Amino acid sequence: MDVLIVGSLAYDSIASPLGAVENALGGSATYAGLSCAFHRDRLGLDSVGLVGVVGSDFRQKDREILENAHLDTKGIETVEGETFRWVGSYEGSMAQAITHETHLNVFEHFEPKVPEHGRNPTVTFCANLHPAIQLSVLDQSKPIRFSILDSMNLWIDIAHDTLLEAMKRVDIVVINDGEASMLAGMDNVVAAAKAVQEMASIPTLIVKRGEHGVIALHGEETIAMPSYPCSKVIDPTGCGDTFAGALAACLSSGRGEMTVEELRIALSHATVTASFTLEEFGTTILEKISQDEYQQRYNSFCNISGISIESS
Repeated sequence: MDVLIVGSLAYDSIASPLGAVENALGGSATYAGLSCAFHRDRLGLDSVGLVGVVGSDFRQKDREILENAHLDTKGIETVEGETFRWVGSYEGSMAQAITHETHLNVFEHFEPKVPEHGRNPTVTFCANLHPAIQLSVLDQSKPIRFSILDSMNLWIDIAHDTLLEAMKRVDIVVINDGEASMLAGMDNVVAAAKAVQEMASIPTLIVKRGEHGVIALHGEETIAMPSYPCSKVIDPTGCGDTFAGALAACLSSGRGEMTVEELRIALSHATVTASFTLEEFGTTILEKISQDEYQQRYNSFCNISGISIESS
């Protein structure tokens, strides 16, 4: 298996200034999986596996979306009850989601069980989960190349020490600028990132900054990259998970120690892929991006950011 993704599968009800949707397919594993599957095809990789839990109400058409993307769903458990649901909205610049309701449902007692064939992937991605669950995943999965962890402000608040323990177990940590500042107690994002990298001995720390791009610390090296300029922003939900899924796919295609240039190229693909997610509600756009459409946007981003198209 090239990439193992462990996270949530959910139904989201979302309102933004440009519309609304109810019970749309969502969840961190879903967004990351569909993003990763797109790049699997682009890069000629083998398999991408999901581990998660859904309720007995999980729709057949949504199973087919995952199957049509040729995702390995053997690690998705179906149990009696309702699937995780989230209700939220966006206003103004839409930089932050406003949560109205969260119903964990069957996800409340999620205990991931990594299938035997997924225990030695090239890359393991622990999506946004309680850090104790992430530690369980890391105990079960021994990736050949990298382990990647995502998190959120809630876990910093209620499971700070466990989160730091999980961060110390992985090769790459992905957080946003607010979370970096919260962990470090600093407003300056670069200073906060360096402090977080040091406190958890993180080989590679990636800090997402929304419309302001991304900063990555790789050892002693620093990468700063802009976002793709989007004029059509409908629903930012899942952008971070899309970013991480693309990152995992790109890094699973390499071999040996990661170079700064490899990371830069992976970040550029992650940034461009996430820019598509903004443009429609839910996972719809990830289900239908064409390789030609993607390459056109990626070439444009390379021109903006100064990345050599030939090397990427």
